Amino acid sequence: MKVDHWQAEDGPLTEQALKERLQRLGYSVTRYVYPAGTYFPDHTHEVEKIDAVVSGQFRIAMGDDAAILRAGDCVHVPSGVTHSAEVIGDEPVVSLDAVRVR
Repeated sequence: MKVDHWQAEDGPLTEQALKERLQRLGYSVTRYVYPAGTYFPDHTHEVEKIDAVVSGQFRIAMGDDAAILRAGDCVHVPSGVTHSAEVIGDEPVVSLDAVRVR
């Protein structure tokens, strides 16, 4: 699992800037807010997607790999790959859920 991080040369990290980057890559983007304690057990999606974090901490696990995503972090989730996710800490997670446009 490869986590992409927002870089200083990308400019200031804002929700809009992150959304626009995902759209330029060919994704349709939906914003979600997950409260503390949110947990998504193992599941799959029929579409390729990217999970991006605007704020908070979001732990994602795929197979033997796991990472904690923070503001500006993105991870590619291939279609059909089993993964789980959970909010870490007391702060809600603002997430951009990006689905590949066909």
